[in-house]
Amino acid sequence: MSRSLLLTGSICGGLAVAFGAFGAHTLREILDEEQLRIYHTGVEYQFYHSLAILAAAILSERLAGKWIRISGWLFFTGIIFFSGSLYVLALISTLSYFGILTPIGGLFFLAGWTALAAGTYTAVK
Repeated sequence: MSRSLLLTGSICGGLAVAFGAFGAHTLREILDEEQLRIYHTGVEYQFYHSLAILAAAILSERLAGKWIRISGWLFFTGIIFFSGSLYVLALISTLSYFGILTPIGGLFFLAGWTALAAGTYTAVK
């Protein structure tokens, strides 16, 4: 099992919970509705993909192959670009150019799911 992926997924998941609580209890009074929606989307995708990182770590123990481990790191990179850019957009509206990073993060998410599928397909024959 990949310890580094387990640690990464656990930290990302814990941060998603913390960011979600921060958004629900503190930012609700500071941000407008649209900014809060953008922030919440970042939290939601971070949480989903934290679980995907943990799944990749567990699957890498059971199924041999590099693609499953690679998928976990692609998910992590997606969180940094996708969720990270949404947090910046929601909290600092003057940095709107960070919006260019959001679809790049989405591509990393898609690449991660593709790598996970390829890894499971090639390992389970």
